[in-house]
Amino acid sequence: MSSTIKETAGYSIEEGNAASKNAYNWAQKTFSTRAGKPGEPAQDLAGGFSNEIRFGAERLGIGSDGIGTKIEVAERTNRYDTLGYDLIAMVADDLVVAGFIPTNLSNIIDVNTLNYEVVDELMRGLHDAAQFSEIAVTGGEIAELGNRIGGYPGARMNFNWCSTAVGVLHPSLERPLSGANVRAGQAVVALRSPSFRSNGYSLARRALTKAFGEAWHTAPYTGSDAAEMGSTWGDVMLAPSLIFSPGVGAVLDAGLPLHAAAHITGGGIADNFKRVLKNGVGAELTNLFEPLPAMQQLAELAGITPTEAYLYWNMGNGMLLVTEEAQAEAVVAELQAKGYQAQVAGRITAEPGVRLKVGAGELSYE
Repeated sequence: MSSTIKETAGYSIEEGNAASKNAYNWAQKTFSTRAGKPGEPAQDLAGGFSNEIRFGAERLGIGSDGIGTKIEVAERTNRYDTLGYDLIAMVADDLVVAGFIPTNLSNIIDVNTLNYEVVDELMRGLHDAAQFSEIAVTGGEIAELGNRIGGYPGARMNFNWCSTAVGVLHPSLERPLSGANVRAGQAVVALRSPSFRSNGYSLARRALTKAFGEAWHTAPYTGSDAAEMGSTWGDVMLAPSLIFSPGVGAVLDAGLPLHAAAHITGGGIADNFKRVLKNGVGAELTNLFEPLPAMQQLAELAGITPTEAYLYWNMGNGMLLVTEEAQAEAVVAELQAKGYQAQVAGRITAEPGVRLKVGAGELSYE
């Protein structure tokens, strides 16, 4: 990554990946404490954002995440009832790509000074998202931390919101999905994301501030999808995450084959899809969903190339599934029946690397 893009975004994907790998290495050293006991972790799922824990014959998944600096958009717009969808999407969709159906969630809200009404709005949205994804919220805490928590000045409450979710391995699977069975010739199905989800917001906010000033959230949005996204950039950036786990669960319920799945978050399509492209294979994706117009505008405002944009944002593709070529259209049909936009996006290749053929040209990630 160039120093220019790191400076623009305010963070480095490479440094983040290195720190995460190091943190996982330390965590993995604790696995032996539960060896042969209830709660024993799997040793072979490194690279994902959730892991398997074993309780006898029962296989559970566990994962943690938060919604990051998207919180500032809610503080700016004074609307808090959609963030629950982001919170659940980040953990539920990390679980389901490993084959775990999310069942329960615990959350913690760290605040500067408690505001009852804001917490009520947050939890109402979490309730709605939990109903959508069939998850029970079975634990939580609110911690008042004073000036340890900052945010947008003048907001009713500054806060950070994170959660941990657990799920059960789908009964059709003998083992979690890890990419171990991905082979050349298999098909890739894409699910459309109608929003930025909760990733790439540091870069987006910097670009918007540079273009429109400190009150960027009030700047008019005039993209071709304004009727869907909203009339201001604040509306656009607050659009909630679509939770994909019910759709993937329906595919598994239907008995359709899934060999791997990738939740497209920070690091984009290439960085996240590479995690499940094992055995030396790669992917050629020639029929992805088009980037959201807002993403294309933001790339121009930020002065970044399409290659870089596809690393910071999902560019309209929130999840990729690997299935058999003969079953790909059936997978698409099952997802569409659940209300998702899905299409066959490409194929697995014998050559390593991820190659994208998109409107901006051909992009290659080795």
